[in-house]
Amino acid sequence: MTAPNELRLLPWSGPDGKPCYLSTDDRGGYMSRLADNIEVVQLAAAAALLEEASEPLDDQDADPNELRHLAYDLASALRDVLRVAASRGHLLAASEHRRI
Repeated sequence: MTAPNELRLLPWSGPDGKPCYLSTDDRGGYMSRLADNIEVVQLAAAAALLEEASEPLDDQDADPNELRHLAYDLASALRDVLRVAASRGHLLAASEHRRI
């Protein structure tokens, strides 16, 4: 089983916004694959949103409500991307630690 310091940070949060973790050493298990797939979707969505953001940001006549909504969506995507980065960084560090 996974050591307590090797819990995987999942790409979603709990009902109170707290982080969720997975305790398993089976990288091919259902929950690990589900987390991997959700991370891929989150990264793709963030990339698409970033691409779409340039047009309203360049428009000096953009509706302030549209910009506020865009800022909210970008912040949400950034939160997801940072969670994925933290999770993957931890997984890399844990696998390096196992090799030593």
